Amino acid sequence: MEFRGFPYKPYSIQIDFMKALYHSLNQGGVSILESPTGTGKTLSIICSALQWVYDRRQQDKSKVQVQSPHRSTDDAHIGSDDEPDWLRNFVPNKDNLTQEKKINKKFGFGGCDRRKNRKESCKDLFSRDLEEEEDCNKRSENKSSRKKNDGVELSDDEFLLDEYESEEEGALGGGKLKRKAGGVSISSSSDEEGEKDGSDGEEEEEEKAFKIYFCSRTHSQLSQFIEELRKTLFSNEINVVCLGSRKNFCINEEVLKLGSSVRVNERCLELQKNKKNEVSKIKNFSAEGRIRRTKASSGCPMLRKHKLQKEFRNETSQHGALDIEDLVRIGRSIGTCPYYGSRSMVPAADLVVLPYQSLLSKSSRESLGLNLKNSIIVIDEAHNLADSLISMYDAKITSSQLESVHSHIEKYFTRFRNLLGPGNRRYIQTLMVLTRAFLQTLDNKKDLSNVNNCQAEEIAADMKAVCDTSIAINDFLFSLNIDNINLVKLLQYIKESNLVHKVSGYGEKVASLQGGLALNRNGEFGEEGSTLSSFRALVDMLMSLTNNDGDGRMIISKMRSTCSGLQGGFLKYVMLTGEKIFSEIVDEAHAVILAGGTLQPIEETRERLFPWLPPNQLHFFSCSHIVPPESILPIAVSRGPSGQSFDFSYSSRSSLVMIEELGLLLCNLVALVPEGIVVFFSSFEYEGQVYDAWKKSGILERIMRKKRIFREPRSNSDVELILKEYKETIDGLSSGTKEDGVRHNGAVLLAVVGGKISEGINFSDGMGRCIVMVGLPYPSPSDMELMERVKYIESLGEPNCGKRPEISVGEHYYNGDVQTAFSILRSCRRRGKEYYENLCMKAVNQSIGRAIRHINDYAAILLVDMRYASDSSKRSFSHPTNKLPLWIKDRLVSATNNYGEVHRLLHQFFKYNKKRECQ
Repeated sequence: MEFRGFPYKPYSIQIDFMKALYHSLNQGGVSILESPTGTGKTLSIICSALQWVYDRRQQDKSKVQVQSPHRSTDDAHIGSDDEPDWLRNFVPNKDNLTQEKKINKKFGFGGCDRRKNRKESCKDLFSRDLEEEEDCNKRSENKSSRKKNDGVELSDDEFLLDEYESEEEGALGGGKLKRKAGGVSISSSSDEEGEKDGSDGEEEEEEKAFKIYFCSRTHSQLSQFIEELRKTLFSNEINVVCLGSRKNFCINEEVLKLGSSVRVNERCLELQKNKKNEVSKIKNFSAEGRIRRTKASSGCPMLRKHKLQKEFRNETSQHGALDIEDLVRIGRSIGTCPYYGSRSMVPAADLVVLPYQSLLSKSSRESLGLNLKNSIIVIDEAHNLADSLISMYDAKITSSQLESVHSHIEKYFTRFRNLLGPGNRRYIQTLMVLTRAFLQTLDNKKDLSNVNNCQAEEIAADMKAVCDTSIAINDFLFSLNIDNINLVKLLQYIKESNLVHKVSGYGEKVASLQGGLALNRNGEFGEEGSTLSSFRALVDMLMSLTNNDGDGRMIISKMRSTCSGLQGGFLKYVMLTGEKIFSEIVDEAHAVILAGGTLQPIEETRERLFPWLPPNQLHFFSCSHIVPPESILPIAVSRGPSGQSFDFSYSSRSSLVMIEELGLLLCNLVALVPEGIVVFFSSFEYEGQVYDAWKKSGILERIMRKKRIFREPRSNSDVELILKEYKETIDGLSSGTKEDGVRHNGAVLLAVVGGKISEGINFSDGMGRCIVMVGLPYPSPSDMELMERVKYIESLGEPNCGKRPEISVGEHYYNGDVQTAFSILRSCRRRGKEYYENLCMKAVNQSIGRAIRHINDYAAILLVDMRYASDSSKRSFSHPTNKLPLWIKDRLVSATNNYGEVHRLLHQFFKYNKKRECQ
């Protein structure tokens, strides 16, 4: 078996990995492939997967050409208001087709495309243009004939809902819109209905068979993938497109100024709604003179010129594999939106590179129009896939958001009540009942109404045990007396009626006419776009309540009174199972590959994501590391330089004795270890506590005599700058430069487990000669959501697994209640406790795997805590070191008598590797 795309002579473990992946694609289904970080995993994935697609297409060209003759209406873009009209009406140009055909056929890509023509005569098209113009003229005449009583009355019609007819409440999905004779009302989001019926004359591009979707966790990891792809022979032979968030792609400076991703998304969608009417000349028609029609264009200046989008596609196709930065640069140079430009390139792509959220979230897939049928899905960095997947389906709405939604709906209903049909009135009143019920369950003010604020705070402290409550979906619905409401039909109504945009649009119009006053009493929603956020949060919550009773839990955090005022409460739905979600992906795709550096234990992943899959049908492959044993030195450090035992457990880690002993260890390391040291702490809070203590005691000054100190910032946007300075310090060692009169021998980077540095940053060569893991970074046990997952996982595999296990603690507790959390963990027999331990060790493995990045690299790994050290013959299965990657565990020095022994091993290690490096 040859992998011709591989740019170098592959190592034996890389050949084994590529063969295993190729074999997995032949078999289809689900496979888990484990390869340590630094072993060329990404390059191996690219060359093996693309080689398989080439071979398959060569073998079965005729089948590929007829595989998708029709595109189901179910695959159409459900979230149509998530894209502009021009994208939904996009007709592939003949120039694009010719260009695709010119692609080198050497690897069999680019030639499997077929387009489908849904023809409509010119006469029919022209007739429809006339009808559109007449409808617009009628609406204009109706508007001009009305008396201008006031600003609101003048344009009320655009906010009026179309009449809505519904079948009996017992039926599901029986509602429908009843259109008026004058055509679709202004601002209707149901524009896509006209696009889906096939009567618009557009050509639709057929999806390529065996398209590869590669997804990873972070933006930087996707950029690294593109960088690796460029090294291969496939780079210029295939169609590649990189997808990302609006915030990463946006080139509209006014929108980018909004800052947060949520506000950027909302403003972008709002601009798609606010289309400007342009009058364009068409042609002369008999004696009636010149015919004019209204053409809608996007409200965003980066989307108004459709020809520039064609130019963007042509330009990107000339450059092979491009990452997000490249696409943004091209978009800026042309002056057109790279976000929507990249989306329009998906159907013709052989390889789609995208973040987790875009592929794993069903709503995102539908919005982007991703067709997973017979595709190959590669999920990289899959070590926390189950938790990442279910967290995408969580839903949360705050009391202030509920107040905003309720106020908007109430004002809208008051204004339009007499103009709405019975169907609209009934559903709007139902929504008002729901929002009122949600607010009442969060309201704690009635218990604190007769006391002042400071007294209320004391009372609230005593009521903590009932302020945060975990409850099942059905119990929640029954407790609010809303179990008789058909949420499926209500959600269908919200989607079809365009209620959200009508109500929020009317509310914003009223607010603007009143000087921009906020509609809720807290004044929190006067900001642009936040009204839509509140409505979307409500819709997400209603969708969550349609899940099965055992799929998740509701967390109710009631409002509390403090000296600073009323602290708002919230409702949150926590999804607990990813089985149903993941099965939708597996059922569609030809093969799903889970790849990562450390993916064991795979049994937990199987039970949580695909329990229906027999163990013998789950393909698993794991390979060793490429580095020789002498290039890595993992040591369990149980004692410090003064002989003090290291215990960084929750109860002991904050003691000054422990913090000072850690400082003394680092003082020794900065004199012994060349170049860069990366120290990982369990949290930002603990890192800050240690740093302040070292600064006060003078330890920080001692460290800085030898190495510069850098700290990981909380803001991801600042990480790149810190890493750049850290790398420049390491690289500057050869020049012998001094800083403040001090000649440093390297640098120390203080990082946080679970932060950006621990997940996707590579510390090759001098940037990571020593990795120091401080303690065992267990997640906070007082997190209520985490404990709900622990209880659910404990129930997996039980005879009656639909029933929650009996945990010896009440259902009422609050975030921060550590003792209750430990009681839950003690009540777990195996699975729940093991899941909690796995979370910790997966985080450890991700962090310590940042160092060794290539075959000639070398690094020491210090696991600083006495819990890492033990007699290997007495280790239990749950011992932390048994969950280390095999390539580290086999070389671990698990026990030392004192720090002097650790110092001696480190000295010998760096002396040997420095000598080997110079040879």
